[in-house]
Amino acid sequence: TTASEATLVCMLAAKTKTIQKYRALEPQWKESEILERLIVYGSDQAHSSVERAALLAGVKYRSLQSNREYSLEGNAVKQAIKKDRDEGLIPFFVIVTLGTTPSCAFDKLDEIGSVCEEEEIWIHVDAAYAGSAFICPEYRHHLNGINLADSFNFNPHKWLMVHFDCSALWLKNSKDLVDAFNIDPVYLRHDKQSKTLDYRHWQIPLGRRFRSLKLWFVLRIYGAEGLRKHIRKQCNLAKAFSDLVHSDDRFEIPVQSQLGLVCFRLK
Repeated sequence: TTASEATLVCMLAAKTKTIQKYRALEPQWKESEILERLIVYGSDQAHSSVERAALLAGVKYRSLQSNREYSLEGNAVKQAIKKDRDEGLIPFFVIVTLGTTPSCAFDKLDEIGSVCEEEEIWIHVDAAYAGSAFICPEYRHHLNGINLADSFNFNPHKWLMVHFDCSALWLKNSKDLVDAFNIDPVYLRHDKQSKTLDYRHWQIPLGRRFRSLKLWFVLRIYGAEGLRKHIRKQCNLAKAFSDLVHSDDRFEIPVQSQLGLVCFRLK
């Protein structure tokens, strides 16, 4: 449905995976003892749905300070993980935002990815708005380090001319989701289970709307080049607007303009 649900679903999968891991490593621990130690990290610029997902998942959440460009750096994540491990907590999930809501800032995915790979921590990339722009090669450098991510999400309903709701989620290993959500009563079983992807195991509800159909129609109508033209036009409009704001002494632009977003204020 939305990036909010994608974050929650991936967090729940990572939570289940981590609990299973620590029950094997520390058989004397009860599940409740592991659960109360679990902690999630996100930037102070991350969307509020990240903290909400942690609340719904029943785990601790720590907001980490971003740099002067409002990006979360790998060192901040590394220090937080070390501090919390020393205090007996279990870091298990990090949100990397590509295109934050306040200023369209980009967290340092490559830096954070290296830290999380070493620490064996799930990285979820939230690119709800900016992800659509990655169809244009000139914006794809923001994806450096994506190979280190465990999950990636963006919303075609934000910038690809698809009606709400339509959110796209990729997983490095879909088995992590299936293991977390797979409950198979007899009335849901069928003889093709081993031969097909059953997406009811990838989400909270059992049923799902045919969202991919409306996305498919947009792709058929506009094609890749048509959609790139759409993105580039809006980015150029943002640049033109930014130039107009710069030319007026009454206003200032406090942060670098990114993609289609221009932040400005009265002096």
